[in-house]
Amino acid sequence: MTPDYTLLRNDLGRLVYTSATGEVHEGVTPVRAFPLAAPDEGVSLVSTEGRELAWIAKLSALPDALRSLIDDALASREFMPEIRKIVAVSTFSTPSTWTVETDRGPTTLVLKVEEDIRRLAGRGRLLITSGHGIAYLVPDLTQLDRHSKRLLERFL
Repeated sequence: MTPDYTLLRNDLGRLVYTSATGEVHEGVTPVRAFPLAAPDEGVSLVSTEGRELAWIAKLSALPDALRSLIDDALASREFMPEIRKIVAVSTFSTPSTWTVETDRGPTTLVLKVEEDIRRLAGRGRLLITSGHGIAYLVPDLTQLDRHSKRLLERFL
């Protein structure tokens, strides 16, 4: 599917959207409608004024170059480290301090209340929100090591 607009990155690194009629918007931001439940579906290209310029029903249907440009912009905007291993938990009541290994390196997070761990649609997906508001994703609970699973089960 070839869109009726062009999207380029300018020398300053900002996305520039040009409509089929030649209307140009600089500083366009891609925004996912359902970032966790359906990350490949429903992406809006939004102007700096907050107006939707284009709707992308499915990212995978776009040409590779355009999809790559949008994926890069989304990655720089969305920060959601994936938990690969739970090393230690300070206590099995909340608040507790967790030491974890993520896809971005080791870190610690504070779990304020047990409700900060939410199950997501899909096979064993969890979203853990730290006391600082950072969301950590567990993409597949079954892929965690035995020790991590045991620690996590105490909170589920």
